[in-house]
Amino acid sequence: MAEDRIARFEKRQVELKKMSDAEIKERFWKLCNQLVEPIAELAKTHTSPSIERAVLLRMGIDSVSTHAVVTRVLEAGLLGKGAGHAVLRVSQKTGKDIRGAAQAIIEDKDVLTGLFQQ
Repeated sequence: MAEDRIARFEKRQVELKKMSDAEIKERFWKLCNQLVEPIAELAKTHTSPSIERAVLLRMGIDSVSTHAVVTRVLEAGLLGKGAGHAVLRVSQKTGKDIRGAAQAIIEDKDVLTGLFQQ
C-alpha cells in the first residue's frame, strides 16, 4: 500500500517537473475548481430560508427584515443564489448600504428582476 502511494507520488512529481510555473498555476486552479464545484452545487440545492435568514443576520440586517427579504428572494426563485448574495447585488446595483438594499427588496420585489443575468 505504501509503495503504491510512493510510486504515484513519484510519477506526479516527474510530471510536475516538466511543467512551467504558468502551467502549474493553471493546474492548481483547475484542481481547486474541481474540489469546490461539488460543494457549491450542494449549497445551491441545500439551502433553506432559515439558513438564509442566519446569513442576513450576520450581515447586520435585523431579524424582522431578514424574514421579509428571504420571503421576497424565495418568491423570485433566487434562494439558490443566496439571500445575502441578492442583498449584495441590490446594494451594488442601487448604491445603497446593505440595510438599505434589504429595505429596497422588501419595498419593491421588482428590484430582484434580472439581478443575476449577465
